[in-house]
Amino acid sequence: MIRTEEMLLNVGPQHPSTHGVFRLILKIDGEIIKEATPVIGYLHRGTEKIAEDLQYTQIIPYTDRMDYLSAMTNNYVLCHAVETMIELEVPERAEYLRVLAMELGRIASHLVWYGTYLLDIGATSPFLYAFRDREHIINLLNELSGGRLTFNYMRIGGVKWDAPEGWIEKVKNFVPYMREQIEGYHELVTGNEIFKERAKGIGTYTKEDAIAHSLSGANLRCTGVNYDIRKVEPYSIYDRFDFQVVTREEGDAWARYECRMQEMEESLKIVEQAVEQFPESGPVLGKVPRIIRPPKGEAYVRIESPRGEIGCYIASDGKKEPYRLKFRRPSFYNLQILPKLLKGENMANLVAILGGVDIVLGEVDG
Repeated sequence: MIRTEEMLLNVGPQHPSTHGVFRLILKIDGEIIKEATPVIGYLHRGTEKIAEDLQYTQIIPYTDRMDYLSAMTNNYVLCHAVETMIELEVPERAEYLRVLAMELGRIASHLVWYGTYLLDIGATSPFLYAFRDREHIINLLNELSGGRLTFNYMRIGGVKWDAPEGWIEKVKNFVPYMREQIEGYHELVTGNEIFKERAKGIGTYTKEDAIAHSLSGANLRCTGVNYDIRKVEPYSIYDRFDFQVVTREEGDAWARYECRMQEMEESLKIVEQAVEQFPESGPVLGKVPRIIRPPKGEAYVRIESPRGEIGCYIASDGKKEPYRLKFRRPSFYNLQILPKLLKGENMANLVAILGGVDIVLGEVDG
């Protein structure tokens, strides 16, 4: 009988496969993980506390820095919360621009996940293709907002400004291009036997586990739970679009991969319909008070970000700054299940499991 000795091993916080400044303290026996303890907080910036000293419009740029891969979604959830509190009507043209920005951002976010996940597992080419195609989206969002990562495009009551001339046509042309590229991704990766071996049956959990750990997004839907806030509690103008909620039953890394790949296709459907329905003219900003002072009270809104349910809670005491502001960050909650998934696993499966959860550390730490 071979006698072994347990060892403590640090993975991160400076490690490419941790996808940011994230530290895992592992107790390993040979190649087997006996215990995994996540250590977070290296990127904490106190966003929620800072917001208490800012006017509502001044908070918007801070939301970009949370989940910096889906900044448009973060912008929207804050604006949506304030609009709910002051019962503000948003112009139709602005809502279409918001949806286009958020769905393009969702595809771009999933492309980063796809490329980096495959890179973690050892495939270089998918990363290069994914970032090539993401650049098309970043260029479109740059034309729309003037930014490439932190967009600061949403405004309480609408958006910063209208789309430039010819932008809608460029978005329309992007849809068939991206559909063709996704087909290429499947040819390159989905049928690859090595990738299947690395992902199938790895990091498996049940529907009950997912609900108990408050998982959302693809991490929840991969267990068969048909739950997407765009469908169950439609916000903005999502009730005008025909798209499917993508689910799988297996609850493993492979199921999460399939969910996100098909979610890109569903986002393209929404973008295509939004372009077809796009109003010919109209304002892009509602009648917003010069200084916003929501009435005393509280509001909580939630929307579907690329990583799951992102929520914004605001408590107001009638002043121009929030009395309290709190975000529900999906990456923070999705990370909770990691110790359970890693216990008893082989070290070789660590990055395949962690990458499949798809966390963004700016959102975990806040």
